[in-house]
Amino acid sequence: MTMRADFALPAVEESSLRYDGWRVTAVCFVVAMFCWGFGLYSHGIYLAELQRRFGWSTSLISGATTAYYLLTASLVVFVSDAILRFGPRRIFLTGTCCLGSAVALLAFIAAPWQLYLVYLVMAVGSAAMHVAAITNVLSLWFDRQRGLALSLALNGASSGGIFVAPALVIAIAVAGFPAAMVGAATVMAAILIPAIAIGIDRPPIRTQATGLPHGGSRSGAGSASAPSRWTRAEALRSLAFWSVAGPFALALMAQVGFLVHQIAFLEPTIGRSRAGLTVGVLTVMAIIGRLALGAATLRLDLRGVTALSLVSQAAALFAMTQTTNAAALFIACAIFGLSAGNLVSLPALIIQREFEATSFGMVVGLSTAIGQFTYAFGPGLLGAVRDATGGYTAAFALCMMLQLTAAGAIQMSRPQRKPIDLR
Repeated sequence: MTMRADFALPAVEESSLRYDGWRVTAVCFVVAMFCWGFGLYSHGIYLAELQRRFGWSTSLISGATTAYYLLTASLVVFVSDAILRFGPRRIFLTGTCCLGSAVALLAFIAAPWQLYLVYLVMAVGSAAMHVAAITNVLSLWFDRQRGLALSLALNGASSGGIFVAPALVIAIAVAGFPAAMVGAATVMAAILIPAIAIGIDRPPIRTQATGLPHGGSRSGAGSASAPSRWTRAEALRSLAFWSVAGPFALALMAQVGFLVHQIAFLEPTIGRSRAGLTVGVLTVMAIIGRLALGAATLRLDLRGVTALSLVSQAAALFAMTQTTNAAALFIACAIFGLSAGNLVSLPALIIQREFEATSFGMVVGLSTAIGQFTYAFGPGLLGAVRDATGGYTAAFALCMMLQLTAAGAIQMSRPQRKPIDLR
C-alpha cells in the first residue's frame, strides 16, 4: 500500500527522552570519541613515537598525515549518498573495521611506505565515522533538535582527546608502542561493534515531500528563489555556500595543524607527560564550549561566535610562542580548546540555518570535504615550516594569519536573503 506524500502521522516528539534518536546520539558520541581519538588527537602521539623509533623527519610523517586527510576528504564528499544507500549501521561498522585495523597495523610498520599505506586505510575508516557521517546520520532522526543532538554527539570528539589520547600515552609508556596499539584497536572493536549493531536501527518514516520526519519542520531558512534541493554543482557555484565553506577551511587548517604538532611543540618545554595532559585540558574545554553552544544555539549569532572563537585561538597561539612557563602554556591550551570543538560543530549549524533542510546532508558533506581538503595540508605545511626554521614560532604565526583571515571572512561574507549565484 502506497502512502501519500501529504499523509500526516502524529508529530515526532524529539525532545522526549524516550525518542529513539537520543539512543542514536549516544552511539554517535562513542563513534566520534574513537574516530577523533585515534584519527585526530593521536596523530601527534604517532608523530613523536615514530620519530623516536625510526628517526624519521617531521615533514615525512606529517606528509603521511596530509595524505590521510586528503583521502578522507575525497570520500567524505559521497558519505551522504553512501548512508542513504547502505544505511547508517553498515557505514559505521565499515568505518570501525577500517580504523581499528589501521590502528593495530601501526604496531608493525617498519618503513615510510607502510606508514602511508596504513594511513590510507585509516582514512577510509575516518570518512565513515567523521563529522559529515555523524551529521548525516543524526539528520535522519532529528530536525528541530538537530543542533542539540549534534552538539551532544560531537562532544564524543572532544572526549577522544580526554580519554583516548592520554590513555594511549600511558599505555605506550607501560607496554610499549606495538602492544599499546594492538590493545587499543581491540578495545575499540569490543565497544563500538556491539554499540552500533544494537543502537543504530531504522530511522523514522519521512514524508516524500520534505524528507523530514512526520511532523518535522524545515530547519533551513532558505529563500523563495533558493533551490528546493541543492545539487553539488549548484552549491559550488553559490557564494552563500562558499561564505561558510571557505572561512572554516582556513580555520580548521590552522586548528588541525596545531593539534597534530601540539605534543611535539610542548614536549621539549614541559616534558612528555605534561604535554600529553595539555591535550586533555584542551579537550575538556572543547566539551564545555560545545555544550554552551548547543544550549544557546537558537539565540546566538553563529557567524559572530565563529569570528570571536578564531580571534581567541590566534591570541592563545601567540601566547604559546612568547612563554615557557608551564602554567601559562596550560592556560593558553585551555583558551584554544574552548573553541576547538565548536569549529567542528558550527559549519553544520550555520548550514542548517541558512540552507534548505532537504539539502542539509549534501551541503554538510561537501563543506566538510572542502574543509578537509584544505586542512589536510596543515600538518605537512607546519612540519615543513618547522623543519625550515628550526622551531615552531613561524609555523604558529602562519596559523594565526589563517585564523584572523577566516574571522574577517566569516563576518564580511554574511549572505543576503537571496543567495548569490556565480553562473
